[in-house]
Amino acid sequence: MVSSDFEKQVAGYGLTTAQILYRRPDHRWLLQSYLWQNYDLFPEFPALGRFLAFWQEKLEGPLHSVQVAHCKLIKPAELRAVDGVFRLH
Repeated sequence: MVSSDFEKQVAGYGLTTAQILYRRPDHRWLLQSYLWQNYDLFPEFPALGRFLAFWQEKLEGPLHSVQVAHCKLIKPAELRAVDGVFRLH
């Protein structure tokens, strides 16, 4: 049985982390940080877009800025040249 996270990675999803700075509802001059992490597609980021739309619609703290980092976890294998062959008898 394969996990749904692994299936997403095979389908091209990568791990996406967003640092969200937002203004506190009670003290608008004060910024607070929230980290969001999920599997998402680069460069459209549909899951992050849905989360930010939810934030703006349902939560009181207005967004200040969002920084995004993305990494594909399943990549083609790296090949290295071998300098020699050693035989064990």
